[in-house]
Amino acid sequence: MDLNTVSEVRDARFPSPWRSGDAWLGGGTYLFSEPQPHLRRLVDLSRTGWPPVRLRPDGSVEIAATCTIAQLSRFAKGLEAGAAPLFEQCCRAFLASFKIWNMATVGGNLCNALPAGPMISLTASLDGECLLLGQDGVRRHARVTSFVTGAGRKDLAEGELLRSVTLPARALSCRTAFRQASLYGLGRSGALVIGTLDPQDGSLAITVTASTVRPVRLWFPLPPSGAGLRAAIGSAVTDDEWFDDIHGLPEWRRHMTFRFAEEIRQELGGTTR
Repeated sequence: MDLNTVSEVRDARFPSPWRSGDAWLGGGTYLFSEPQPHLRRLVDLSRTGWPPVRLRPDGSVEIAATCTIAQLSRFAKGLEAGAAPLFEQCCRAFLASFKIWNMATVGGNLCNALPAGPMISLTASLDGECLLLGQDGVRRHARVTSFVTGAGRKDLAEGELLRSVTLPARALSCRTAFRQASLYGLGRSGALVIGTLDPQDGSLAITVTASTVRPVRLWFPLPPSGAGLRAAIGSAVTDDEWFDDIHGLPEWRRHMTFRFAEEIRQELGGTTR
């Protein structure tokens, strides 16, 4: 897409006052996919030199907003953690070409805030925390589950930048289960449910994405009964929060979510109904 309203591309390493019509440029796979008539200037993050993804001394993993899907996938192959397989499962949920894998960024996927965004699924299920940088230099933190507030909506002020997402070491030690459904063999996710079982205290978290307009993470001190799990999901997701578009009706998304959640409950150790 030729963004013919853009008159300047600025290097993000050299700050200048934010102005109307500015936008951060990461991989550009969304930005250049459709007209953006409101844009006048792009602030390019590609030369910032941020390490794409790193294992911190405390065992947590910090993922830069500019980390590509390909870089994250390569990193996860060498990660010795219980949740390591989940990285590749979520990367593959893109169902995208190698060209997209090598350009699309984790930060872009979160900031687009699309219900089917698999990096939202990954980071929300592993209790990820966003680092946000304001134009005034203020740094703040937000859980991924509160950063994405709806379909295409996020908790991001004008000119604010998503710098990174950190996944805590305890979440990375969890045993995980993954379920995904699409109406088509190579279609966008219509429902994606992830379970994480904490080996330290036996707690279970169920994270629902794609079928809902926002990520929903439910935590249970012990695996619940089947009826308890259904009740918890039904209480957490209101009727108007089941997503509705050409990739699936709300009723189907709701049905698949309950089905997958029960499968995951049983897989990760819940046996009572």
